[in-house]
Amino acid sequence: MTVVATYPKLAHSWLKHENDPTLFRRGGILKSGSGVLKTGTVLGAVGGSASSAAKAGGNTGGGSLTLDVTSPVLAGAKDGVYSVRCIATAANSGTFRVEDPDGLVIGDVVVGATFADGVKFVVADVGTDFAVGDGFDITVSTAGKKYVPLNFAGADGSQKAVAILIHLADATSADVEAPVLIGRAQIVPNQLVWPDGATSGQKNAALAQLAALGIVSHQRL
Repeated sequence: MTVVATYPKLAHSWLKHENDPTLFRRGGILKSGSGVLKTGTVLGAVGGSASSAAKAGGNTGGGSLTLDVTSPVLAGAKDGVYSVRCIATAANSGTFRVEDPDGLVIGDVVVGATFADGVKFVVADVGTDFAVGDGFDITVSTAGKKYVPLNFAGADGSQKAVAILIHLADATSADVEAPVLIGRAQIVPNQLVWPDGATSGQKNAALAQLAALGIVSHQRL
């Protein structure tokens, strides 16, 4: 009689090299309702909190910045203060530049349009037009962030790949702490666990997001 043994997938199936596990593994919280997740599951993140205020000294313009009610903090957000400053004026409008807490420029946004990179908000024109240098500060805390399986159709942060689950975990009915990979490693993409029906284009976009974190593809010989 032939006996066939089936072994569960282990992390070394998809994880080929880490620069330093002590620096780029974290004890992440998997959100309740995520189900039983296998090693190699690509993760997004939801949650966190944000608050905004006019820059120190106030503004010339009478407009306002409103954080998104549902998802003010998006995947990839950093703890600290995001700077939003007017760099170009226009009647009943203007252009604002956004810098992350490390002082890196992450984009520009026109009054009335939605900005969504790390933080999500809209600047509105009210009364007196904005002047160059006017602005707002957004303080972000990711302390409440939880990981969930990548969801390409999401709009709450779950749609952006930010980590990979190291070990099997069950988050069916309760939040669970589990180790996640957040950077500086080589992986085998075809050994990762992707959402059902994921297309090549979607996978490539997610791999690019992981590569921006230092998690890069390794070609198995």
